[in-house]
Amino acid sequence: RNIAPTLVTPTRLERSVPLKCLVSQINYNVFDLEVGAQQSQFAYLQAKDLADSVEGLLRTHDVALWNGNDTSLSNPTTPQYYGVCGQINDGGNIATIATTDSIVDGLKSTIAQMVSNTNYEVRPTAIYGNPVLLDLIDREMKAEFNVVLNTREIAAGFTVKMLTTQAGELPLIPEWSLAYTGTPGTGNAVLPAYIVTEDLIEYHWLSDPNPRVFQLGTPGSLASQHVVVKFGAPVVKGANYAHYQVLVDR
Repeated sequence: RNIAPTLVTPTRLERSVPLKCLVSQINYNVFDLEVGAQQSQFAYLQAKDLADSVEGLLRTHDVALWNGNDTSLSNPTTPQYYGVCGQINDGGNIATIATTDSIVDGLKSTIAQMVSNTNYEVRPTAIYGNPVLLDLIDREMKAEFNVVLNTREIAAGFTVKMLTTQAGELPLIPEWSLAYTGTPGTGNAVLPAYIVTEDLIEYHWLSDPNPRVFQLGTPGSLASQHVVVKFGAPVVKGANYAHYQVLVDR
């Protein structure tokens, strides 16, 4: 019998993301300039201040990537990023591991559920969590199974523990900006972990993904200004199937 072929046309939607701007500014007044020149230290102090300013902007950027408090990509309501945590949470994939349940079993069962999705080929690539949560996982594996997790170097000089799952061995990546609430061990602590497909998390930027430094001079004020700027915004694709927020109660 003849079977007529079925034409499948992918559905594509045009979307946009508003880029946010991080700004850091240093002002050197005429007194700073002349004292620094007289002591022959201005070049050194200026370079140090600029390095500190760029480092501070990048630290703010690191925190905002996960925790930015905006609530929409299409209709922004705050000057901050729409953080990765918020986008995954709003995608609806949320699991909770109770105080009496195994953290490792909870993570592995959640990953198995993700991989078993018949509508999408889900292959998570990493688990991000606060270092305190990852330490609890280490302790649990040692206490209950007398197992020490394997390690792997995922970047030059950066080695992490690996957890065997139905998606293969996933790195447990410590992320200091993923804060937790309460005191672990008291039953009122909540420690978040994020199972993510890293290829589907993008950072969109303008001109350059790195901070750019501009020097401004205003003769009227006899001041020299240095402004550090960075335009961008994170976008989590497939937030409702390719990523998962796991809240660990302890």
